[in-house]
Amino acid sequence: MEIQTFDQLIARVKSSRRQFRVAVANAGDAHTLEAVLLACREGVVSPILVGDRAEILRICKEQSADFPAEDIVDAAGAPEAAAKAVELVREGKADFLMKGKMDTGVLLKAVVNKETGLGTGNLMSIFLLAQLPNYHKLVAVVDGGMVPYPTLEQKKGIIENTVGALRDLGYESPKVGVLACIEKVNPKMPETVEADALKQMNRAGEIQNCIVEGPVSYDCAMSREIAGLKGFDSPCAGDCDALIAPDIHAGNILTKALHVTGGAATAGFIVGAKCPIVMSSRGSEPEEKFMSIILAAAVVLGRG
Repeated sequence: MEIQTFDQLIARVKSSRRQFRVAVANAGDAHTLEAVLLACREGVVSPILVGDRAEILRICKEQSADFPAEDIVDAAGAPEAAAKAVELVREGKADFLMKGKMDTGVLLKAVVNKETGLGTGNLMSIFLLAQLPNYHKLVAVVDGGMVPYPTLEQKKGIIENTVGALRDLGYESPKVGVLACIEKVNPKMPETVEADALKQMNRAGEIQNCIVEGPVSYDCAMSREIAGLKGFDSPCAGDCDALIAPDIHAGNILTKALHVTGGAATAGFIVGAKCPIVMSSRGSEPEEKFMSIILAAAVVLGRG
C-alpha cells in the first residue's frame, strides 16, 4: 500500500482513536511545544514534558496550553532531561521520544547508553519522508543526518531500517533506489559498485521484503518518462518509495534542496532504536515537527 500524502497519515493516526504518549526531552522550547500542542488538539498525543518546569509552564501559558501537573517532569539541565525522557520509554510510560531544546548529541548519548538506553544493537539512521509537489506519492530520502560515510554493510543497515519503517506504515515490498550519478557500474566510481552490490544482496535474499535497484540516477528513479528515454528498465523506475544517498552530504543536500527550494514537505525521525526518536533540527518549523510526531505515531501504530 502506497501513501500519497501526509494528510492520509494524519487521517490514519486519528482514526485509530489512540492517544500516543511522547516523552519530550528538554521541552522548554516554543516551537517544539507548539507542535506538541497541535498534536494534542488533533487528539493524537498525550505528552510527557521533561525539563525545567518553570520554563515549560511559562511557554505553556504563552500558548494558552494547560497540561496536567503529573505530565511535567522537572529536570535540571539537558543531560538529566534526556536521561529521564529515555527512562520513561524504557518503563513503558511513553511510546516514543522527541528532542526539545538540546543538542542532538546530548539526547543520543542517553539513547545509546548500554545500560539505560534504547539501543537494539543495530545501526541507527534517519528515516525521512518527503511529499513533493510533482511526485505521485511520499518518498523516503535517507540518510542525510546520521551516518557520515556509510560502508557497504552500513548501507545495507540503512536500507533495512528504511524498509522496516515503510513496512510499519503498511508497505508490503517497498521499491528502493540506491542513488548514483549514472545507471551503470563504473569501477572508478565506488558508489556505483556498492549500489550494484546492494542490488545483488537483495536478489540473493540478504536484503528482504523490498526491491532494490542500483545504481540509479535521481531522474530515472523519479521519472518513468526520463527512464524510458534513457532505456532504463526497472520496476523502480519513476516509482521509488525510498532513495538511498551515497553519503551524508548527498543525502543532506538533496533533502534540503527538495524542502527549501523544491516545495517539499518533510517529516522524519531516527530509526533503529527501540522506539522512533523525533529529532527535528533547530531550523524546523512547528509544522514539520508536528508531522514528524504524526509519522512516529503511525509507525508505532503499525507495530501494534
